[in-house]
Amino acid sequence: MMPLADTLWIVDQAKLLGFDLCGVVRAEQFPELQRTPEWLERGYAGEMKYLADPRRSDLPSAMPGIRSVIVGLLNYNTAKPFSTSPALLMDDRRPSAWISRYAWGDDYHEVLRERLEALVESLRDRFSEPFESRAYVDTGPVQERVLANYAGLGWLGKNTLLLNQMLGSFFFLGAILTSLDLEPTLAANELPPPDLCGSCRRCLDACPTQAFVEPYVMDARKCISYLTIELRGAIPDELREPMGNHVFGCDICQDVCPWNRRAPIVSMPQFQPRVFPQSEENRANESFQLPEDSFFLPRLEWLLGLSESEFRRLFRGSPIKRTKWRGLLRNACIAAGNSGLRPGMAHQARIVAQLERLTESKDEILAESARWALSRIQ
Repeated sequence: MMPLADTLWIVDQAKLLGFDLCGVVRAEQFPELQRTPEWLERGYAGEMKYLADPRRSDLPSAMPGIRSVIVGLLNYNTAKPFSTSPALLMDDRRPSAWISRYAWGDDYHEVLRERLEALVESLRDRFSEPFESRAYVDTGPVQERVLANYAGLGWLGKNTLLLNQMLGSFFFLGAILTSLDLEPTLAANELPPPDLCGSCRRCLDACPTQAFVEPYVMDARKCISYLTIELRGAIPDELREPMGNHVFGCDICQDVCPWNRRAPIVSMPQFQPRVFPQSEENRANESFQLPEDSFFLPRLEWLLGLSESEFRRLFRGSPIKRTKWRGLLRNACIAAGNSGLRPGMAHQARIVAQLERLTESKDEILAESARWALSRIQ
């Protein structure tokens, strides 16, 4: 095994490359990895078949010859209100949608991959002996949060996310699998960070769709993030109203978490909300001045009016492209149905017209979602 000084150098190098935290862990069979098959047998993965990849529970099969994993953590907590902020809940000036905070800016896969690849190059400069490495950002058969836990970066919270006492949970994780025999950041007699969730149940109780079967266990089929991103079919009827105005992802279980109250703010331009100038027509229709559209609280009217070509252009290099144009409009229809609009209210007539147009779509799921929305706001 290499000396601890090499591990400390890797941690320092990762921070120089922009990571907020970094840790190293041995490639072992951690207990959490062995619980995956039972979770899958319960059907909690829904349509996410890739989660059944057996390599996710067995690191050596993910990369033959693996000895260590380097985990990097990058904060994305921008200076914008949480989705649960009373100020947002009271703002009924226009029907708006919620896009998860992590997706406001550039695709985090690319942002982290660039840093991970730079770290790999630094490793090759430092270590002369040949070694193998693979960098993953939600793209490989690894469970980064479990590895991060045993690398000392945080504990696994009741909402199933990694939590850090200083950084909360608004961060991305990236991993480098390597054949280098590195000293772990946690000593042999040192345990991972303790679970500081205590008796708190805020994340569990706040979930609108009751996706948490029990603390630390999620039925992804009910999670708003799954419904708006991974599910390709129709949104189940009983989950439509609880979805509220979410069109891509959900932050509620993080927004109510006490550990995120003092989470540091990041100013990285890559994670700031994208903005787009409004057309002159839209400006004329607004009852108040709003010079631009944004991925932070985007107008439902704007989303419902996007063509497929506009979607491809505006969402290029964005994680939102994963849901595809059809999925985003389906979600926007559900959000419109939950908007509380009534005849005579501002915006109602224009959104009704957009939904009526979508009811004529050749895509039956999109057309049916539009009909559902119309049934609630006309």
